[in-house]
Amino acid sequence: MTTSHTGTGDVDPAVREELDRLRDSIDNIDAAVVHMLAERFKCTQQVGRLKAVHQLPPADPAREARQIDRLRTLAENAKLDPAFAEKFLNFIIAEVIRHHERIAEDTVNGQAPGAN
Repeated sequence: MTTSHTGTGDVDPAVREELDRLRDSIDNIDAAVVHMLAERFKCTQQVGRLKAVHQLPPADPAREARQIDRLRTLAENAKLDPAFAEKFLNFIIAEVIRHHERIAEDTVNGQAPGAN
């Protein structure tokens, strides 16, 4: 199995077939990741509403630190770069906190929590 670097049109058919198979798997995994993130955010929206109603702060640094430690361990066990996993979780946490702040603001302003 050899490949040519002159373009995609002259790739060995066996290589093209393997690329397509791998890319189909990647596409399926991406779809699963999106669906899992959507479910996660549904749960964190509920947490945000609960926090807002009970006047709890949008962020919980102690929980976030535990989650980062936990995710780094999971990443190491899965042979994934723990630094990458931490960056990914930090991105998600920042978005969750942003949502919780908006929900808290809506609650203070008399709107139903998370109604936007």
